[in-house]
Formats: sequence, structure tokens, C-alpha cells
Amino acid sequence: MRYAVVRGSWCAAGTRLGTIRTMAATSTMVPLGTPAPDFVLPAVDGRNVDLRDFADAPAMLVAFLCNHCPYVRHVEKSLGSTLAEFDDAGLAVVGICCNDSESYPDDSPDRLAEQAERAGWSFPYLVDETQEVGRAYGAACTPDFFLYDAERRLAYRGAYDGSTPGNNVPLTGDLLRDAVIRVLGGQAVPEPHKPSMGCSIKWRT
Repeated sequence: MRYAVVRGSWCAAGTRLGTIRTMAATSTMVPLGTPAPDFVLPAVDGRNVDLRDFADAPAMLVAFLCNHCPYVRHVEKSLGSTLAEFDDAGLAVVGICCNDSESYPDDSPDRLAEQAERAGWSFPYLVDETQEVGRAYGAACTPDFFLYDAERRLAYRGAYDGSTPGNNVPLTGDLLRDAVIRVLGGQAVPEPHKPSMGCSIKWRT
């Protein structure tokens, strides 16, 4: 798939921003307190990553991402910078792509590796080939963020901030940053949580 820059954001070539917004999906808003489902998945660098690898982390973010989606491309560099702020605070982070890469080749593992390098992501980027992990987490869109506390109970699910492609709202990461700070401090994240918005997960049929 080719991409064109539209008002400073990435859009699939030949697709209007209004069409993208119409086709957007939002988070399912899984109930708070839901335990993090187990997973063992391959990363784009070839290693296997297990949820239990992060057992000692005081908080963990599971982010459902992909390469082809303009909503993810809109936030990807800002997301890397925001999460890097917590490198010394013990926040564990994994990105997971569960899209059907046969239908969306830009989401194949090699292209995901290119994305991680382009965006400056230091966290493991995992491939959910069977899509079982995405379904277990209740992922609905890209990006979709699930933040868990020290006991791996869901503490926040929702948006990165209020910015989307073409809406001219500055990228700040304020909603996710505030949630991470609170969870690392052992605090609840006050509701309501703003749902994340993005491209729908590309499930196999």
C-alpha cells in the first residue's frame, strides 16, 4: 500500500480523511480489573516474549499497533518519546500486531521491524499470527492501549490523547502519560476513560 502525506499526517493514497474517520473503530472498553491474558509471542527481532518476563514490573502497557494504519502512523514517534520517559520507572511495554498480514502486507514482520526503527520504539514488537492474543485482550482498533497495574489488573484502557489524523489537535500523549503516572504510583485512573480510535483490527474471516 502507498501512503501520501495529508495535512501532516499519513493517509492511504487516494483515501480522504473523511473516509478514514467514517471507517474508524473505537476501543471496546474492557472492564477495569480484568486480568491480563497470558501470551507467548515472537518479536520482530526473532526472540520469544512471555507475559511472565515482566512479572516484576510495577505496571505494564500492552499496545495493539500496526504499520499500515494512519492513526498509528500519526502517533508512532510521539508514542516512542512518551514511553521513553518511563524507562527508569519500571514500566513494561509490549506492542502487538495481530492484523492479517496476508491481506495487509505492510503489517508483515519485516515491515513491522522497519516501523519500530522508524518510530524509535525500544519495546518488544510482537506478532500475533493466530490473532488469539488480540481476541483474548479484546483489542478492537489500532492503536488500542491496555495498561495494567502491578497485579496485572486492567487499570486504564483508552486513548493516547485527543489527537487524530487531520483534527489539528496537538500530539501530547497526555491521557496515556497521566494514566501511567497514576498506575506507577499505585493510584486508580479516574473514569471516564476516552476510548481509543483507529483502524479496525484486520481479523481473518
